[in-house]
Amino acid sequence: MNAAVRLSVSSLRAHKRRFAGTFLAVFLGVAFLAGTLVMGDTLRASFDTMFGNATSGTDAVVRSADAITTPGESQGVRQPVDTALVSTLERVPGVAAAAPDIEGAGQLVGKNGKPIGGQGPPTLAGNWITDPKLNPYQLAEGRAPQKSGEVVVNRGAAKKGDLEIGDTTTLRTPDPVKVTIVGLATFGGEDGMAQVTFTGMTRADAEKYLTARPGEAASIKVRAGPGVSEKGLVDRLTPALPKGVEAITGQESAQENTDMISSQFLTIFTTFLLVFSGIALLVATFSIHNTFAIVVAQRTRENALLRALGASRRQVTATTLVEATVVAVTASVAGLAGGIGIAAGLQALFPAIGFPFPDGNLVISALSMTLPLAVGIVVCLGSALLPAARAGRTAPLAALRETAVDASGASRTRAVTGMGLAALAVAATLSGVLVSPSLWMAGLGAVLALAAFVVLGPVASTTAVRILGGPLDKLRGVTGGLARRNALRSPKRTAATASALMIGVAVVSLFTVFGASLKATMDQTVSRSFAGDVAVSTPSFGAGGSGLSPRLAGAIQQLPEVDTAVGLGRGVAQVDGKGRALTVTDPLALERTFDLGKVEGSLRALGTDGIAITRTEADKQHLTTGDQAQLTFTDGKKQTFTVRAVYGQSELAGDYVITRAAWAPHRTQDSDTLVAVSFKDGVSTAAGKTAVEKAAAQYGNPEVQTRDEYAQSSAGGIDMMLTLVYALLALAVLIALLGIANTLTLAIHERTRELGLLRAVGQTRPQLRAMVRWESILVAAFGTVGGLGLGAFLGWVLVKASDGASDSAFAFAVPPVQLLVVALVGLTAGALAGLRPARRAARLDVLRAIATE
Repeated sequence: MNAAVRLSVSSLRAHKRRFAGTFLAVFLGVAFLAGTLVMGDTLRASFDTMFGNATSGTDAVVRSADAITTPGESQGVRQPVDTALVSTLERVPGVAAAAPDIEGAGQLVGKNGKPIGGQGPPTLAGNWITDPKLNPYQLAEGRAPQKSGEVVVNRGAAKKGDLEIGDTTTLRTPDPVKVTIVGLATFGGEDGMAQVTFTGMTRADAEKYLTARPGEAASIKVRAGPGVSEKGLVDRLTPALPKGVEAITGQESAQENTDMISSQFLTIFTTFLLVFSGIALLVATFSIHNTFAIVVAQRTRENALLRALGASRRQVTATTLVEATVVAVTASVAGLAGGIGIAAGLQALFPAIGFPFPDGNLVISALSMTLPLAVGIVVCLGSALLPAARAGRTAPLAALRETAVDASGASRTRAVTGMGLAALAVAATLSGVLVSPSLWMAGLGAVLALAAFVVLGPVASTTAVRILGGPLDKLRGVTGGLARRNALRSPKRTAATASALMIGVAVVSLFTVFGASLKATMDQTVSRSFAGDVAVSTPSFGAGGSGLSPRLAGAIQQLPEVDTAVGLGRGVAQVDGKGRALTVTDPLALERTFDLGKVEGSLRALGTDGIAITRTEADKQHLTTGDQAQLTFTDGKKQTFTVRAVYGQSELAGDYVITRAAWAPHRTQDSDTLVAVSFKDGVSTAAGKTAVEKAAAQYGNPEVQTRDEYAQSSAGGIDMMLTLVYALLALAVLIALLGIANTLTLAIHERTRELGLLRAVGQTRPQLRAMVRWESILVAAFGTVGGLGLGAFLGWVLVKASDGASDSAFAFAVPPVQLLVVALVGLTAGALAGLRPARRAARLDVLRAIATE
């Protein structure tokens, strides 16, 4: 074993360049994984500290005990508490102070007339709590609001809207309110809670604009007197609380806020990054395996001589594994340092792109260091295991052979195995897509399809390279022909090299197809369901924004150009014990402006005790027209509703519809999410839109869009997602590039004598460079074409499985322009990967190359 170690160390010293690509592949994968883990730990710790500091003076929070949670939401809606309870709590022994916390949606308008925030994080408004220990926001500049119309805003929102103390602006609540900024505040020492905006009003203004009726608050914050613990305070408060109201400690409240951030952002964000770390490491696996396979093939004679001199199979295998271990450990350790650098860079970058990263030192846990280190070592050693075993099986007689070129090809066993995997993939996919819609079964089919592509790679590479390289003979003559023949020499090597790029291109293509399908689905939904001419809407994704004034639809209805204007509000209730979102609207106007499909019963007779539901929900709840359902609202009141209509489509109208009159007794802060407008005959879209914009300007100037513009903006979040996906996948493509470059560099070392002979018989340096570059492009073209095919197939699988598993109808779309761009990027990547090996080949000394054994 000592001899094996010495041989390995000597080989690494003599051939540092051989493993440069492997080192970089492991380094990048480990760095990305470590950076993601460190950043996640740092963000969690920073938010823990921020919430802890912000709520350090709040020892207990009194709130409604029950919450109604609708599907797809982690935070429920709670019933308000009576502010009269404050005086009762102040009399409880051990209570130093108590204050109502009135909270609702409120969006500031910046100096440029555009709303601040709203694209994701909430935009909040509430009463400014005068007790500085109970208020999570600390006054940094100016003073507290003292009279109606005065507000304090968080400093981050003021900076984003270019607002200063003394400025007058509009606060959408959703009705527009003119406010004057008299103070700027911080949250836990930061300019704000991430991108959440906050506007603090007087208590009277908060009750007027943010609640349905005076005397209600979201919760009551309580501060303990000297010597009373948080738990002790809760124990004292509990007997004084009415039924349906509970008290929790301030620490529990802070933890809930941290968990909310974690569930809504941190967990999703870090999981997203970890998935791409896995993709990068999977791509690296192919590059690493290929490097060691080529190195073992090139050292066939060397390993055979060692065997002839008495080395055992175990020693020869150990030599290769020791080399892999040294590369794995050094690259992984360097990757840990790189990961810390990535996390530090993101910590500095986030504020620059508008996402305040809470202050604090990087949190480097044992898990965030040991896991990437272990993964890097396991990936590298696992990739080198088969080549090492192959090295150990080298026969001593191989030392007598003239050459050691890897001429492995596609075996019949590989073809049979690959076809078997392909058959299983098709069976699993069709089962998960067509027979019994299941994302899990479709996912299994996708994994099997990927495995089939990898196994069948060498089988397909010969035919694919011949077809893709066919035009080279005519376009580039002898140079092109030699490039094609070089790519055909070792089908297994060509396939392994191309597989890394294929996976990267496949994932890019998958998300491109899925994104295009989501856009087509949104366009289809709007075209099918929305029969209006223009839409006045709120942000299409996220929790931000304040919504639209419920009076806006009525104001637009009065315009002479308008035939029908209907506002869609949102409420929540438990329907027979299950949390459900309600659409609050005028049913008659809804039926005229939206295509609801086949309607059983009548929407005209809903009144204050009728409800309309979709056919899908009716089947789930086993309801039909005339049946009764019990609704429990957030105010705790229960009411029996009669199902008076069952309709077919629900994409924009929602699954449950009630009238505004039915919702009015139970509403909190009332708002609409969409106002759909239909024009009278003869009114052009342009003229009607202009009239609606003038009317809407008095209600906070919300955006007015045509049907096509509304469909496009509704899909705006998809473009943001794709931009992030492409940026992250650039890492996988970079690793694939390193793999191609490394393979070509090793292949040039392998063909040194051959290249020298080509130069000796008249091949010029430019011709030699072109030959190597075209070989690289052919390998990249094989990987790119395979990746496009696999990605489009997986995109179809994902869309169809989502269609079957969801109530909404998904449309499948293939974007030719975007996929063409992906193909060009893949080919360009191949050309770039061949530049360095081509230059190195052209610099070979002819006589020395011919003399090389």
